[in-house]
Amino acid sequence: MAALGAFILAVLLAGCAAIGPPTVDRDRFEYVSAISESWKRQTLLNLLKTRYLDAPVFMEIASVINQFALEGELELGLEWGDEAQALTATTTYTDRPTISYAPLTGEKFARSLLRPLPLGTIMLLVQAGYPIDQLLQICIQGINGLDNRANRYNAQNADPEFYEVLWLLRQIQKREGMRMRSRLIDNKETMVIFFGEPQTEAEILQLERALHLLGLSPEAREFRVMYGFLPENDNEIAILSRSLIQIMSEYASYIEVPDSDIAEGRVSAHAGESAETESRFPPLIRVRSGASKPDDAFVAVPYRKHWFWIDDRDLHSKRTFYFLMIMFSFTERGETGQAAPILTVPTN
Repeated sequence: MAALGAFILAVLLAGCAAIGPPTVDRDRFEYVSAISESWKRQTLLNLLKTRYLDAPVFMEIASVINQFALEGELELGLEWGDEAQALTATTTYTDRPTISYAPLTGEKFARSLLRPLPLGTIMLLVQAGYPIDQLLQICIQGINGLDNRANRYNAQNADPEFYEVLWLLRQIQKREGMRMRSRLIDNKETMVIFFGEPQTEAEILQLERALHLLGLSPEAREFRVMYGFLPENDNEIAILSRSLIQIMSEYASYIEVPDSDIAEGRVSAHAGESAETESRFPPLIRVRSGASKPDDAFVAVPYRKHWFWIDDRDLHSKRTFYFLMIMFSFTERGETGQAAPILTVPTN
């Protein structure tokens, strides 16, 4: 009898040790994987909603709290006489994860999605080595009077010179011919772009053509960056940055939708670019659609009785989709002190 009681007690103590520090590695990995996957699916779903002129909804995970408890009870009863001896043992294991959600609404929605991206953020990404042609194609609506493609309410193609400028700036960036600097101008911190002196005839022609298309002084090498569509003089680069909702609209316009939805007027058709433009600037993203769930998808969601997905072998789409998610991290999400979550769900 004593041996059996000792065995049960040892089992209970072993269980208690198993739910301590060893759970950290397991839980962190599993929650990170689950949150990452849900973030991708939420992003793709909201692109689909934007494509179909539906309202995007963002639900942030404010906190994850996991509580473990292991309780054990051992009872030993001994009676003399004809009555049988009794030995009982009970254990209770409890796992209570609680996840808090905070919907993005009101002022936080406007601050995160409707406010134009800060020019400083875009320039810092350029300085960090992100391809300037892709950054400007995604993040701005115009530069020095040259229009980018737009597909929200007043759909329009980009000016041919806009794409040429992007290509030229990328060539200059690849040879490390431009730098971003912060200068104090008129007692105000101002971002400036500095172009280095070209070394070859091809580099000279590229820089001259870029400055000409932007209407910049051919003698100057340093230009202040200002927010706006048109510069005040030939020493300024005016950039009209997009908001995240505008960026989402551009991404969404490339989503492949069922022909039946277009024919029935549920969604508009996509106006493609010329073959020459797409050879240099492929679609921002390729989202496929079909009647059944795909087998090999980077991310997939069901919507309007169809499945939509990004192929796991489509590196360009995966890269630009990842960049869109990173841009959400650059936006300001409300005040410094986070408000209490509206919805808290025990998941056990």
